[in-house]
Amino acid sequence: MTSEQTFIAVKPDGVQRGLIGPIISRFENRGFKLVAIKLVTPSKEHLEKHYEDLNDKPFFKGLITYMGSGPVCAMVWQGRDVVKTGRAILGATNPLASAPGTIRGDFAIDVGRNVCHGSDGVESAKKEIALWFKEGEIQEYKQAQFDWIYEKP
Repeated sequence: MTSEQTFIAVKPDGVQRGLIGPIISRFENRGFKLVAIKLVTPSKEHLEKHYEDLNDKPFFKGLITYMGSGPVCAMVWQGRDVVKTGRAILGATNPLASAPGTIRGDFAIDVGRNVCHGSDGVESAKKEIALWFKEGEIQEYKQAQFDWIYEKP
């Protein structure tokens, strides 16, 4: 079985609205494994590094200010095809284009308050996980329900 990891963050609006639990539930209910989690208020420098690919966009400064305005729930999820499936669970970046049943489709209206971030590819997930979590902070374990989720190991 090919297992991969993705970085998911509940943004300050999602934390303030009490959506950490419902977001975790969506990933757990799907069968993905939570291997790291922490609540942190990231520094400006940390956020600039995380969003460095967007630094030439007109919304960059506002994004950095908003993301540093309160705690972020940073998580690492693991499972088969978790990056692509995680993006589907989140919904489209623009919540108005997100289907009902997705996190953004159910909990958000504006792009600038779209509740969560998810890695957009396996390579970006590796980079983001390394930025947000130190060595030793990601847990390795076999879920008791593993054999009930995956047909083949």
